[in-house]
Amino acid sequence: MDLPLRHPADWAGFAAQLPALLDGADADWTQAVGAQGALFGDAGGAPGGPWTPPDGWDSLGRLVAMHADDDRYARLLAFARRLQGEPGLWSDRLDADRRHLQSLARQVSREIHKTHAFVRFREVPDEHARGGRRHVAWFEPAHHVLRAVAPFFVKRFAQHPWALLTPRGCLHWDGERLSGAGPANRDEAPAADAGEALWLTYYRSIFNPARLKLDAMKKEMPVRYWAHMPETRLITELVRDAPRREGRMRGV
Repeated sequence: MDLPLRHPADWAGFAAQLPALLDGADADWTQAVGAQGALFGDAGGAPGGPWTPPDGWDSLGRLVAMHADDDRYARLLAFARRLQGEPGLWSDRLDADRRHLQSLARQVSREIHKTHAFVRFREVPDEHARGGRRHVAWFEPAHHVLRAVAPFFVKRFAQHPWALLTPRGCLHWDGERLSGAGPANRDEAPAADAGEALWLTYYRSIFNPARLKLDAMKKEMPVRYWAHMPETRLITELVRDAPRREGRMRGV
């Protein structure tokens, strides 16, 4: 049985169909990200049978639905079926299925935080954008977090047209309206600009070798994000030069 979802992280669509599924057969969901409206349209669904989700189910499921795990919806359905028969199961914090879903949710929460922190926009000419300029960024999120991160970037860059391009879909803000689009390719991302060169000069100037803790830095800023951040191109050089710079600071 194929059940349509409007986009890969369509928790609303899944939740609307869940009551009707709880007593039925296993289902497969189609999850293609379509044109603009696919990322931001309201998901529909027919009402199903009685189902009273426990407190916290919606927030957990919303995060799990953004995970890249192909089995995420099947896992949610299986756990919901268990909850339907054993309502007290929700209070069992040691239950293996619940712990696994919570692990998926934590990974997504972390990815949302890292996307907020590590996206780097570059200004490019665009005759169709307000002011003739647009800020464009390329990013490769590990999970389907575009809808979740959109409000952050709209608020932070409300006055500037921008586009966030990813292999999982794209966001476009024209200064008034947010829209979504299908996946992009890495070669659609803009090249380095003068502002980036200025930022690298500043980053080099504030680097303090005495405070360098490479393992801690990699934990907070995993290497897989480095390709999206211009300053990381300096890290190898700065790390190699750190002992000499620290010695000079100490007068050695």
